Amino acid sequence: MAPGLYIHVPFCVRKCRYCDFYSIADLSAMEAYMAALIAEMQMRGAGFKDGVFDTIYLGGGTPSVLGPGRTGRVLEAAAKHFHILPGAEITLEANPGTLESRSLAQYRSAGVNRINIGVQSFDDANLSFLGRIHCARQAADALRAAEKAGFSDIGMDLIYGLPGQGRDAWQRDLEAAAGFCPAHISCYMLTYEPGTRLAAEKDAGRTKALSEDRVSAMFVQAHAFFAEKKYQHYEISNFAACRDKRSRHNQKYWNNASYLGLGPSAHSYTEPERFWNHADLSRYIRDLSAGCLPTAASERLTGSQMMLEAVYLGLRQSDGIDVAMLEKRFNCDFWKRFGPVIRRFQKTGHMHTSHNRCRLTSRGMLFLDSIAAEMAGVI
Repeated sequence: MAPGLYIHVPFCVRKCRYCDFYSIADLSAMEAYMAALIAEMQMRGAGFKDGVFDTIYLGGGTPSVLGPGRTGRVLEAAAKHFHILPGAEITLEANPGTLESRSLAQYRSAGVNRINIGVQSFDDANLSFLGRIHCARQAADALRAAEKAGFSDIGMDLIYGLPGQGRDAWQRDLEAAAGFCPAHISCYMLTYEPGTRLAAEKDAGRTKALSEDRVSAMFVQAHAFFAEKKYQHYEISNFAACRDKRSRHNQKYWNNASYLGLGPSAHSYTEPERFWNHADLSRYIRDLSAGCLPTAASERLTGSQMMLEAVYLGLRQSDGIDVAMLEKRFNCDFWKRFGPVIRRFQKTGHMHTSHNRCRLTSRGMLFLDSIAAEMAGVI
């Protein structure tokens, strides 16, 4: 599997109250960021040993605040400093509040061929609670405009498990999403990450989290709904209209492929080493202006750590763990090591095995972390 190239755009019009990704709401340093990013491309391009890429993913933050012109410059620089294979998947994350029909056509002209729109909800009250800058009408307009601009790979993100959210409200979001027939849908459970405004409000008692049982029921509800719509639930949070519409880039993370991250806070991985950049735009710009790479730290994974990650990431996916591949990679007897744990979860209906694969059932996906912890105990 060829490596993927991730580019972190750290700018947002406004920081959402639930988000713990590195971003700032000050756009004044955008040109300085562009210069630093291109400098990092030049420096990383000379040293990254797996320099042939078949995916580029612009994430954030809100990459669509760059606009088509700067996005085109980023992609031109990437093509100059790295070997980007023909037919590469090039994804742009976008906020509906930053899109218009003309800009969408310009993004396609710049080379973007896959767009992922952060809808989150089609309910204005939910969007207000999350701190989004767009309304439901803008989300719908953006989805229609993306299709009109010629995008055939349109993805959208939804968030569920909001305080007070019920089954009927979540059903309305699911039905609204399916009505646009997107190629890809991601459904993320609302989490209260330390350091976010939402976590602070929860700790102060101003926001009450939905119960685990109700959140789990919404996961099951989404699984059943999209199964009826013939979507493939190929990863715990992700649904695709067909196999070809799965996120090629994100599958690299889940299958231990190499990836190179550029921009502040971006992570990179080439087995067995992982390294990451400073999560500070000012330092990122300063380091690169001085001719230094903005690497904050690195770690070399042990064999046990890599096996644990392979098991956990395999269980996240509907394809499950490829047993033969894992045995070859780690020179181990999978069934001898994990057999007792797997048989126990098979009896409870949380796991099944077939065709040299070990998978979680839809019920098992609700208990991914605890099942993975049990398997970690025998590594």
